[in-house]
Amino acid sequence: MQTLQIPHFFFPILPPKTLKPKPPNHQCPPIFCPKKLNLSKKFTLHSFSSDEFPVDESFLEAFGPKEKETEEEARRTNWIERGWAPWEEILSPEADFARKSLNEGEEVALQTPEAIEAFKMLTPKYRKKKIAEMGLTEDEYYAKQFEIKGEIPEPLSTVWAGPLVVRHVPPRDWPPRGWEVDKKELEFIREAHKLMAVRVDYENVERDSSTDVDKLCLDRYKLFLKQYKEWVEANKDRLEKESYKYDQDYYPGRRKRGKDYREGMYELPFYYPGQICVGKVTTVHLYQGAFVDIGGVHDGWVPIKRNDWFWIRHHIKVGMQVMVEILAKRDPYRFRFPIEMRFVDPNIDHLIFKRFDFPPIFHREEDTNPDELRRESGRPPVPRKDPEIKWEEEPLISNHPYVDKLWQLHNAEQMIMDDMESNPDKYKDKKLSELSDDENFDEENNIEYTKAYYQKALLPKMIVKISVKELDLEAALAERQHHNKLRKEAKERGEKFKVTKMRRNEEMDEYDLIHWRRSFEEREALIRDISCRQALGLPLEEPGRYVPASEYRKGEYDPANPLYRYDYWGEPKNSELSKQERMIDAHNKSIVGKGTVWYQMSYEDFIKQKLEKEAKGETVNENYDEDADTDRNGDEEDDDDDLDFDYSFLGDPTGKTSDQPQVNGTESSRMSDEGMFEN
Repeated sequence: MQTLQIPHFFFPILPPKTLKPKPPNHQCPPIFCPKKLNLSKKFTLHSFSSDEFPVDESFLEAFGPKEKETEEEARRTNWIERGWAPWEEILSPEADFARKSLNEGEEVALQTPEAIEAFKMLTPKYRKKKIAEMGLTEDEYYAKQFEIKGEIPEPLSTVWAGPLVVRHVPPRDWPPRGWEVDKKELEFIREAHKLMAVRVDYENVERDSSTDVDKLCLDRYKLFLKQYKEWVEANKDRLEKESYKYDQDYYPGRRKRGKDYREGMYELPFYYPGQICVGKVTTVHLYQGAFVDIGGVHDGWVPIKRNDWFWIRHHIKVGMQVMVEILAKRDPYRFRFPIEMRFVDPNIDHLIFKRFDFPPIFHREEDTNPDELRRESGRPPVPRKDPEIKWEEEPLISNHPYVDKLWQLHNAEQMIMDDMESNPDKYKDKKLSELSDDENFDEENNIEYTKAYYQKALLPKMIVKISVKELDLEAALAERQHHNKLRKEAKERGEKFKVTKMRRNEEMDEYDLIHWRRSFEEREALIRDISCRQALGLPLEEPGRYVPASEYRKGEYDPANPLYRYDYWGEPKNSELSKQERMIDAHNKSIVGKGTVWYQMSYEDFIKQKLEKEAKGETVNENYDEDADTDRNGDEEDDDDDLDFDYSFLGDPTGKTSDQPQVNGTESSRMSDEGMFEN
């Protein structure tokens, strides 16, 4: 945006209410004078700040913007039509001084003459004096700022080390996917690529070269053009419909359609990487690059980023004729710009420093798999934390997901069978296959979550609604009658009958067996794949997919982490996070007694052993066995007798026992939330 220094116009200050107002002596310019005040009537004086001064609508209409142009449109117009870029913006005196005195200011005195001159230009009196010395009016001075474009370099002269070879060769990826052509013709066309493998001496190229077109062998290329035109006639309408489907609005690099489309435009299958084309620059974009019309339905894209335009803005202009080389041809419905190119004449590759890491792509609603998206786009995998799981050592899976549904059906069938035995009149003269649901069955809301009391405890409860149509009640009734018959025969023999397996249980076992077999086959295939990869020296995982846990997100900025707070001075000593760590550290460093105790059991092992004994109902002996220690150390010197001294009477006078954990008869250091203290 242009920021111009506008002179300040001050409106006459109204006198206080108690004084008789006098007309001002000075005359304001007529266009800036406010409306005449009717002083005969009483008026109320209001106090306004400079940015709140009331302005009537006529003032806004006279001096408001005439054209409603967005900032992006203004930048584009200034860059393309007027020839200056955002880094050449017209700055106000304040902004000019701020840019020229970046390393100078309050602490460092102004040193450079540009900064000193910019500081003097802040004064309106000095600025008017300089404008008067130049013999210009104020408007002419500001208009002249648009003409300043810096030093314009001389045009580049492109020189090649050898002759520029332009070939008429059919693309290697012909025909497109899904298009069938004659196999003999295709074989004849592809022989052109074999001829390209012949080495040519650069010194003899100019001597052997000729301009006679009749002697050129273009039969293969002409056959390719015949097949290409057939493909265009069959797919032209389909491609235009797809363009309207995926591209709501047209922008440079996308398929031309409507009034922009002309007969004879080349489609994407016509081009191939390495092809030299002559075109015309149609658009330049600050953040994307330049677009060149090479006679196709898609304009070629030359990636140029931001400040690189500063070096090449005088060499690439809209409308100039250029020579380009195609670097890549991509899917037009995945990538924003399907044809990527570079300038050959003028050759400005040495002036482009910032390259695009990856070409820009489209993100569609159907892109639900990020791994598939980045593979199609040629992106590296997003690093993930290594789960450190060896799948070949994991247990086989035998729980089929449909077993849970079978268990629900089994319970529903048995509940209906129990209801039939308790209420036989309810199901009298009814066929089980004709039973229907009492309510309209809603499959989406068939599970209801609630809570219920069980032995004075409120527990979560899940109610599953199942349709009668899903049940096999006739088979369940036959199974129940068979079990009742067996139970009656066992009772007559004086035996106790027990149901071992029911029909649904056997069905569940079959599903689990199927799942186990499939898991077993997958395990065998995985082991074979790992063996083949190791034999060939291939990586077991996709390179870059997983990152070790120690390196995952190391040094990454996390605003939720207190480490990145501006007032963070470390984890406080009395926090719950560091309490357990301090207890372990105190036990390891401050063991009372022999040093060999540390090697017998660690703090974590003792806590684990203590929890196991409590779970078994055993009492944990936390007291030190002094008699056993005396028997073991009977041959020690008398100097160690003071270790048996009882210090318990020196503890808390209230008689409270210590709650510190003891390991192998040794009590850890006394801990508190205020810090760490040794005994």
